[in-house]
Amino acid sequence: MFGSPGRMSGLVLRCAQWLFAAVSIGFMVTAPGFFNSTAFCYLIASMGLQILWSFGLACLDLHALRMKKSLRNSVLLCLFAIGDW
Repeated sequence: MFGSPGRMSGLVLRCAQWLFAAVSIGFMVTAPGFFNSTAFCYLIASMGLQILWSFGLACLDLHALRMKKSLRNSVLLCLFAIGDW
């Protein structure tokens, strides 16, 4: 399935997710009056967690691709679904 964990398409999607989160943080931080708005500060915190989650799953996808392991485990897929939710 396209984008599933342990496949090249999943790795590409996770890297894109990580990149877009990093770029959005960059744009928000450079906005004038950024620190005066509490909503932006909470958004930065959530984007920071998104970056960590996406980077961790991209590393897991890369490891699975290198070792030719399958990540089609029901426990892992539930963890991914809950984490992405």
